[in-house]
Amino acid sequence: MNKTLSSIALAGFAALAVPAFAQAPAGQPQPPSSYYPAPPPDRAPVVEKGASTSNLSSPLPTAPHAVERTVIDSDAEAQMFADARKIAWGRHAKIKGAKPGELAVTRQGAVWVVKGRLDSVAPGTEGDWTSINGVVERIGPNVVQIRGEVAFRVAKVEKGTPCKVAGLLNFRRSGKSQVWRLAEGDNPCDGTREGFDLVMEKQVEKKPVPTQPKRN
Repeated sequence: MNKTLSSIALAGFAALAVPAFAQAPAGQPQPPSSYYPAPPPDRAPVVEKGASTSNLSSPLPTAPHAVERTVIDSDAEAQMFADARKIAWGRHAKIKGAKPGELAVTRQGAVWVVKGRLDSVAPGTEGDWTSINGVVERIGPNVVQIRGEVAFRVAKVEKGTPCKVAGLLNFRRSGKSQVWRLAEGDNPCDGTREGFDLVMEKQVEKKPVPTQPKRN
């Protein structure tokens, strides 16, 4: 008798429990359940895929002499680039009072080293600056490849945090131009085409002034 009552009680409990787990017919809202504060969504949220993180370049060589030798594929281009002494910054170049920055191209053994900076003095841009620091991997016809980084500091971009492009940077020259422009010159923070240029400025040789004879 007790077994019979137990069986009836279990059957009754099962009958009460089934509705809580019953699935709603397709296309109808999920019925309320004591196990959920709200009905579950019909489908999972859509996840947007970001840019691939593969094949990213390192900002600078891991060792000071990672580039053991600058490859010269064009002697004429190398002679011109040796006289690159100025930096021009297109973002502020058209503002009255803008001035170029200083650039140094030096040779450390078999490696060419490039370093320079432009501190903007154009009205309204004080505090903005751009810089380059790297080693030359290759000099070819109309192109100079530099492994290093170029930084842009603009007060109104990212609250003045310097934005950088780094890795193998390509500077290209066209025709008879004496300017090498950075091909990867888009500012990574706001997308502006910076117009970062290395400019040749050949030093003028000063001829000695002949000594004038003394007059009696």
